[in-house]
Amino acid sequence: MHLRKTFTALALSAFISPAAFADAGKAYVTSQDGGVTIIDLSTMQTAGTIDVKGEGPRGLGVTDDGKFLIVATRENGSVSVIDTATNEVVKQIPVGKNPEFVRVKGNLAFVSYEPSAKGGPPPAPGSAEAKSADANQDDDDKEPARIGIIDLKNGKKIREIIGGPETEGIEFSKDGSQLVITNEADNTITVHNIKTGKLIKKIKTHEYGDRPRGIKVSPDGKTYISSLEYGNKLMVMNKNFKVLRTVDTGATPYGISYDKDGKYIFVASNKDKLLQVFDANTYAKVKDIPTGNRCWHFSFTPDDTQIMLACGKSDAIFVIDTEKLEVTKQIEVKQMPWGLITYPKSMGSLDTKLK
Repeated sequence: MHLRKTFTALALSAFISPAAFADAGKAYVTSQDGGVTIIDLSTMQTAGTIDVKGEGPRGLGVTDDGKFLIVATRENGSVSVIDTATNEVVKQIPVGKNPEFVRVKGNLAFVSYEPSAKGGPPPAPGSAEAKSADANQDDDDKEPARIGIIDLKNGKKIREIIGGPETEGIEFSKDGSQLVITNEADNTITVHNIKTGKLIKKIKTHEYGDRPRGIKVSPDGKTYISSLEYGNKLMVMNKNFKVLRTVDTGATPYGISYDKDGKYIFVASNKDKLLQVFDANTYAKVKDIPTGNRCWHFSFTPDDTQIMLACGKSDAIFVIDTEKLEVTKQIEVKQMPWGLITYPKSMGSLDTKLK
């Protein structure tokens, strides 16, 4: 009887597709007070950590072939280039003071950094702290942030694009010709020619909300959305960057993204401890998903069945089923998880799915 059961099990296994055992990919998570945690997406368990050879890792990106991970390390003003086969740092490339946001496009990495950064977030607009800072600010303090452009083949910064004060988010236009960045300290979104760095357009957000943070283009390239942290709104612009409308969100929205089909918009509402879901056509709220404390960035898994949300003050990654729109799991990641991307590349607040 036991032999018969064993034979039956072996016979059935022969008909199971090899795809059932395929590698689902990996997620990479930066922790502000640590390094990079690797999560195996086949098991949804941590599979190791990477010493990034620098303190304060935040922004990260991965090359299209998945061979290299690019991580901004704030304290030494560099990015660490990590070989994903060995999980070892193969090069550190100087960028500038306080590098934060990273986007990778082809053989180039675009990294925001702040020459005049003093550390910590800017004060709330209109507060006594903000008025005092404005009164005491000299010309050096007003030096704008920059986007350092790194040639990953040559391993060096080749040029810069000048942004606004305290640059936060980076996005590419659908055709790849423009760079769109959010500048939280002067409440602007600026659009630049990628090849020349020339400023094409500046959108002021103050009348809609202060501190623009996340920025995302729709999959069809017709719409841009930005989270306004001190407006408790997301702002919608057309492909020419005309503001079309705002949508109320929870308190202090941060990470923002469409799904791969452009049907829904997802927003991490920091203080309300929610991942909010909106219909991308009507902008009606679909659902509020309770999450953790201080949730910044998130990504879909490569198969688009789950969302992984980094919640810094909870020391956890919250895993959300995209059909049920419910949290199904928490993965412990300590030392203030901040950024999260996957390989294969997926839609999310820090990256975009490859076609």
